[in-house]
Amino acid sequence: MSRYVVTGTDTGIGKTVFAAALAGALGAHYWKPVQAGDDDGTDSELVARLSGLPASHILPEVYCLATPCSPHRAAEIDGVTIEPARLALPEVDGPLVVEGAGGVMVPLTRNILYADVFRAWNCPVVLVARTALGTINHSLLSLEALHTRGVPVLGVAFVGDSNPDSEEIIVGLGGMRRLGRLPVLDPLDHMSLTQAFRDNFNLADFT
Repeated sequence: MSRYVVTGTDTGIGKTVFAAALAGALGAHYWKPVQAGDDDGTDSELVARLSGLPASHILPEVYCLATPCSPHRAAEIDGVTIEPARLALPEVDGPLVVEGAGGVMVPLTRNILYADVFRAWNCPVVLVARTALGTINHSLLSLEALHTRGVPVLGVAFVGDSNPDSEEIIVGLGGMRRLGRLPVLDPLDHMSLTQAFRDNFNLADFT
């Protein structure tokens, strides 16, 4: 059974779009256990639109918080207690794609980081990194945090315009595999995303 965790170097970098592409290509179930902020709809709703997966493959969030900020603070504002025991990976038939919130070191509570949960899950992590200025520092720090905790990392998936030098130095210094790069898509819909994933990634890397 293939289980993958999709995390990012920052928020708003295209992590959810990549997760939709991967889940759709694998015919996987998708799960975002903690959603913080839903003014523009939830990430699960976006994945449902972009992935082409049946509704039964979009698993419900454990926590859907109203405030768009770090989950630990959003939970406090909403009067919710995030219980790590409720974040155990669900049992599904076939592949599972799990999406974190924000980046690797985002706190879920005042004592637990997403990186700690990734370690407990012990599934291969795909680090999604943007290609714009600042990505080298953010990417290498994220990889170091994962390596320090013994979290298995499958590789790095880039999102954005081509930046070969930044991509090369991130995977080189980070000792990582470059999985591919998802370009900025306009329009962004199921068909364009499916084709872009096929053109820029090798599905065998995930199977």
